[in-house]
Amino acid sequence: MQDITALSALDLSAAIAERRLTCRNVMAAYLDRIAAINPRINAIVSLRPADAVLAEAEDADRALSAGEYRGWLHGIPFAVKDLSEAKGILCSFGSANYADFVPDYDDIHVERIRAAGAIIIGKTNAPEMGLGSHSYNPVFGVTRNPYDTAKSAGGSSGGAAAGLAAQILPVADGSDMMGSLRNPAGFNNVVGFRPSFGRIPSLGNELFLGQLAVNGPMGRTVADVAALFATQAGHDPRDPLSLTDDSLAYDPHRDLSGTRIGWLGDFGGYLPFEPGVLELCRASLAVFRGLGCTVEEVAPSFDMERLWQTWRTLRHFLVANGQSADYADPAKRANMKPEMIWEIENGHQLAAKDVYAASLARSDWHRHVADLFEKYDFLILPSAQVFPFDAGMDWPKTVGGRAMDTYHRWMEVVIGPTLAGLPVAAMPAGFSDNGLPAGIQIIGPARADRDVLSAAAAYEKATDWLNRHPQF
Repeated sequence: MQDITALSALDLSAAIAERRLTCRNVMAAYLDRIAAINPRINAIVSLRPADAVLAEAEDADRALSAGEYRGWLHGIPFAVKDLSEAKGILCSFGSANYADFVPDYDDIHVERIRAAGAIIIGKTNAPEMGLGSHSYNPVFGVTRNPYDTAKSAGGSSGGAAAGLAAQILPVADGSDMMGSLRNPAGFNNVVGFRPSFGRIPSLGNELFLGQLAVNGPMGRTVADVAALFATQAGHDPRDPLSLTDDSLAYDPHRDLSGTRIGWLGDFGGYLPFEPGVLELCRASLAVFRGLGCTVEEVAPSFDMERLWQTWRTLRHFLVANGQSADYADPAKRANMKPEMIWEIENGHQLAAKDVYAASLARSDWHRHVADLFEKYDFLILPSAQVFPFDAGMDWPKTVGGRAMDTYHRWMEVVIGPTLAGLPVAAMPAGFSDNGLPAGIQIIGPARADRDVLSAAAAYEKATDWLNRHPQF
C-alpha cells in the first residue's frame, strides 16, 4: 500500500489509466496512510467519510470499465486548500466565523480539478483567512512539519505542502499572496509554483483590484506540478482578468547552457536571514553553474524599504476592504486574530492618495524588474528567511538578530515577485545540519510560466533533494 502512495501523481495516473491499479485500491491505500500519519501532522482537515470516497472510487472504476476516462486525475484522491470553495465540503478559511460554511459551488480551479477526474476527499489546513506563513487556526489547530513535527509546515498552503511531503496526498492545490505556495514548499522539500497573475481564474470577491493573490499547484515533482497547472489554468469569462488559453506545455529536457542567472541574495544586506539559510540557498547556485549557466550577483538599485511600504499599503487596502463587514460586527471581530485586526485598522487609515502612490511605486518596481530581465533570464532568491520554526510560535519575532516589526516581515523575501506579477517555481535547496529543509525561488519574466517550469525541471534533474522523504 505504501508503494502506491509513494508514486508520483503522473505515475499514479498512468497506473490507473492502464488498469494496473484500481481507483478503489488507490483510495484505500491513501486512506490507510492518512489514518496513520495525519494525526501527527494535521495536514488534511474536513476529511470525508471513508465509505463515501470509496464509493466514488468504485464509480470511477466502473467508468473506466465502460470506456469513460475523465482525465489525468481520474480516481485520484485530492484535498483542496481550505481557502478555496469545494461544493458540499466545509470551507472554514481557518476562521471561527466560517466554521459552519458549506458552499454549494466549486471555485473555478476546483471545478476544473473535479472535471479532470479527481475525487475530493477533504481540505488542507491553512492559517486563519490565509494571514501569516504558519498554518494554525482556531478551527483545526496547527499543521506540523513532517521532517520535524515540533516545527511549522509554513503557510498559508502548509497543509498542502505537509501532506505532499508525508505522501498522504499525491498532488495539491494552493494559493499565494505573500509566498504561500513558496514558503511551505521550501519548508517541506516539495515543489510549489506561483503562476503569472491571471493565469488561473478565480471567483474572488474582488475581480479587478485584487491583483496580489493567485491560485497555483504544488507537487512532489515538477512534472506533477506542470500537469496540475495545465488543468487549473486558462481563461474563464467569470474572471475578467484571466489570461487567454496560451499553450503551457513546458520543456522537461531544456538545455540551460548559456542561461543567465541573477542572484538577488539578501539584496545587499537589506534582508536579515537566520544563520545557514542564505548560505544553503547560495550553494544551490553551483547546480546552475553545473548546468552551464552564468551566475552573477545582482547589486540592489531599488529602494527596498519603499517596496515594503508599497506592499503594506496594498495589502492593508485589500484585506481591510475584504473583511470590513466582519470587522463591523463586534461578535465576529472578537473571533479575529490580532494580525487580521491590525491589517484592517491600518487599511481604514489609508486615503485614496496612499493607494495611488503605492500603485505608482509598484509600477516603478515592475519597470525595474523588467530591466533586470534584459540582462538575466532568471532571478534567484531564497524562498524564506528562516528554517522551519517552533510550531508553538505564532511568528518569528527576530531574524538574524534583527527584530521583526510586523507579523509577516520575516517573509519579506517573497514580495518582489508578487508585486511584479511574475511566475516563480519554489524548489528545494537542501537541508540544515539538523535536517530542516530550505528552498529557493526561480523567478522568470512576466508570463514566462513555461520557461520557469522548464528551468525548474532541469534543476530537479541535477539534484537529489526531492528523493529525500521524512521518516514515519
